[in-house]
Amino acid sequence: MANKNNAPGQRGRRPLSIFAVLALCCFFYLLGAWQRSGSGKGDNLALKVNNLMSDCNIMPELSFESHHNDVEIIEPAEPKAKKIKACDVKYTDYTPCQEQDRAMTFPRENMIYRERHCPPEDEKLRCLIPAPNGYTTPFPWPKSRDYAYYANVPYKSLTVEKAVQNWVQFQGNVFKFPGGGTMFPQGADAYIDELASVIPIKDGSIRTALDTGCGVASWGAYMLKRNVLTMSFAPKDNHEAQVQFALERGVPAVIGVLGTIHLPYPARAFDMAQCSRCLIPWTSNAGMYLMEVDRVLRPGGYWVLSGPPINWKTYYQTWKRSKEDVKAEQRNIEELAESLCWEKKYEKGDIAIWRKKINAKSCLRKSPNLCDSDNADDVWYRKMEGCQTPFPEVSSKSEVAGGELKKFPARLYAVPPRIAKGIVPDVTAESYEEDNKLWKKHVNAYKRMNKLIGTTRYRNVMDMNAELGGFAAALESPKSWVMNVVPTSAKNTLGVIYERGLIGIYHDWCEGFSTYPRTYDLIHANGLFSMYQDSCNLEDILIEMDRILRPEGVVIIRDEVDVLNKVKKIVGGMRWEAKMVDHEDGPLVPEKILVAVKEYWVASSNNSTSSEE
Repeated sequence: MANKNNAPGQRGRRPLSIFAVLALCCFFYLLGAWQRSGSGKGDNLALKVNNLMSDCNIMPELSFESHHNDVEIIEPAEPKAKKIKACDVKYTDYTPCQEQDRAMTFPRENMIYRERHCPPEDEKLRCLIPAPNGYTTPFPWPKSRDYAYYANVPYKSLTVEKAVQNWVQFQGNVFKFPGGGTMFPQGADAYIDELASVIPIKDGSIRTALDTGCGVASWGAYMLKRNVLTMSFAPKDNHEAQVQFALERGVPAVIGVLGTIHLPYPARAFDMAQCSRCLIPWTSNAGMYLMEVDRVLRPGGYWVLSGPPINWKTYYQTWKRSKEDVKAEQRNIEELAESLCWEKKYEKGDIAIWRKKINAKSCLRKSPNLCDSDNADDVWYRKMEGCQTPFPEVSSKSEVAGGELKKFPARLYAVPPRIAKGIVPDVTAESYEEDNKLWKKHVNAYKRMNKLIGTTRYRNVMDMNAELGGFAAALESPKSWVMNVVPTSAKNTLGVIYERGLIGIYHDWCEGFSTYPRTYDLIHANGLFSMYQDSCNLEDILIEMDRILRPEGVVIIRDEVDVLNKVKKIVGGMRWEAKMVDHEDGPLVPEKILVAVKEYWVASSNNSTSSEE
């Protein structure tokens, strides 16, 4: 909301000087130089603008557009910001809703104890998570796919447990990821090539994939070579830090499990899904887990199962199971898949592949147990049921239920079926097109502020309030990927995001996100704090952003000026350097932009923290 005391010519706005423009330009120019170095030692070069003005030779790039304007704090008389203290070093890898001590108080049945269990208000830490001593900026992509610094993820257990399976190796001060896996010890590339002999992975038909029980996400890492975005998940369990390894490598992943709660994804989200020795009991609980995969699998999508019970004749003794047991397990999976309207396309060696039919009219038999719910996307903390999600209605056997998608990249800007069919309230094809134009404009403005946006410097990106996915679409590049978060209190648009060939997740920002600390390079929040200012503590959201942001990472917050002033006050007590600037359309627009850089600081050996200059 615009402030009536902020009109042109009235007190409350300082006239912009050439020195203010130069200072802000220098800030981002030097920030670029500093962050390109990848030193990870936080030398504050980009933050000491006033002392280095004479070194800024950037006149050819100087822009006098309003996005460089300083915005005056409207309420200067308020008390100074409260300083938010650093957490104890023991919380270096703290994950609020998946902590081991809390998890062990819940039943182990159906993996309940591995689901999300967030602390109550009076048990929230409300402190800043330190990076481990020696933390270094991760390797840039694509080198990060194959290497990670030991100091960043100091866990060697997987190098021992999975040594013969080529998951990860420890060499000197780095981990090396050879690209192997339990079911592809010869490498993910060879495994994917075999899948591609059946599944059209190469032509853009397959764009979004789900990896259930991902390990260190080597399958997802190598699917990126085929321009396929994989949402990988695994629980926080005795295989320490597997999801943390995935994100350190620059590969999309979240902490998650198939337990009793629906997966936080919409119906018909993924073009394919796979289980590579994920050991999920697919036929347990009346087939509930496979029914959940069916819910999120797009009509015409593929499911890959490699590992038990496939190829049981060869391995039943190795698995220490009887022939009758594993034979019955595979038979039950086959029958369940058929009841879900899946057709088996391939079985050879350790791999079996099914394809989901494109609509209910083409099913060989009708499922006897369809879900009653008319909203298969309403899944946040909802219990799974042993029933099949119905196909959307079609008028012919050749019509794809829910709407046919174009191949990627045409899919990115084509009107998504959910919008074309009027399923998303108040969104039309025309408003969708306008939204795309707006976000191209916004992202171009961000790139003028910080020329490293769109490069591998910011590999892991999060949009905390993704709406229709316009921000991620404007950034789309092999150099980065975006986790599109749709808040549970916002309009449900996550299905649209997936129909564009992007990935994302539902989340309530009053709680901790399902990831490890220091897993994102850039966090974008548009209108988020206006959305949550009356429902939860804004300080808690900012502390959570700090937890998941890497040292020297960047935050861009776009919101109404009165809300941003509250945010900026809290940020003043954090280890961030922040600037508020005007909307790219000028100072009279009440929406402003807060850009912040997280300082480099680490935990010291005596359980306190240190900042290295």
